[in-house]
Amino acid sequence: MYTINQYRYLISDINWKTMKKITSALVLVLSFMGLSSLTLQNKAEFKFEQETHDFGRIPQGAPVSYEFKFTNTGTEPLIISKVESTCGCTVPEFTTAPVQPGAEGKIKVTFDASAASPFSKMVTIRSNAKTPVKALYIKGVVQKN
Repeated sequence: MYTINQYRYLISDINWKTMKKITSALVLVLSFMGLSSLTLQNKAEFKFEQETHDFGRIPQGAPVSYEFKFTNTGTEPLIISKVESTCGCTVPEFTTAPVQPGAEGKIKVTFDASAASPFSKMVTIRSNAKTPVKALYIKGVVQKN
């Protein structure tokens, strides 16, 4: 059997070990967070002139296009890996070469206005940017001829 003083010693020893583990874990987590934020700051990044384009009223049967222009405001080359649309009526074309820091690139979106109705389409961009998935939008109203 232990005396009261011996129990106090055992409890204080356990608390010290627990605090040491908690402190070590906290230092490790904070170090990881700090390093993660530093690596995020050194990435490429998009800065678009505009992210939505309204074609307004367009005639049925006439394809329309718009070029979304952007600048790489990051510190590393921006590489666009994929640009996809929500349907086959919207076709994106994009800069395939890496866009150097401070340089400009383009994403051209062509919409085939075959059905007379309002439309709103999204184009999704996948890249190595800080924001790896970005969306651009086109909208308008297709009128019968």
